[in-house]
Amino acid sequence: MSVEIRGFRPADHAACRDLWIEMVEDRRQMYDDPAVGGDPGAAFEEYLTRLNLSGMWVADDDDTVVGFTGLLVWQRHGEVDPLVVTADRRESGLGSRLLETVSEEARRRRLEYLTIRPPARNLAGMHCAHQAGFTVLAEVTLRQDLTDHERLDGIDLRGLNFQY
Repeated sequence: MSVEIRGFRPADHAACRDLWIEMVEDRRQMYDDPAVGGDPGAAFEEYLTRLNLSGMWVADDDDTVVGFTGLLVWQRHGEVDPLVVTADRRESGLGSRLLETVSEEARRRRLEYLTIRPPARNLAGMHCAHQAGFTVLAEVTLRQDLTDHERLDGIDLRGLNFQY
């Protein structure tokens, strides 16, 4: 059976909450920092109350939610947040299909642009977004790390080297 991309339903709540927790756990491993994401269950519940949350879609495989995404809107600007696909279904094209759905909705709403902010260490997420048409570098967030967290070298941008 093929995976259906459809609107979020109240019955999807628990599955999407679990995917949010999986996303936070992945980021904790990615950055070797158990504090990343705080209380992920509470963060998901808070996400659902955002006034600018303008839509959510799930990837449904035979009544099993295997991914989800949301659209946040500020005036004429949209942001994809989050984009989550369960670990065993990544690189299957589901992320791209979810992004395509959000992009179609943003166009339907006549938004001026749509952004996505994958973590700097999420190379697969960056590739997925790039393939889905997110090819304009809009802004860069720089951080001065005041802790002893281990960082990786290797991102060069406009002649400057950055850790991530």
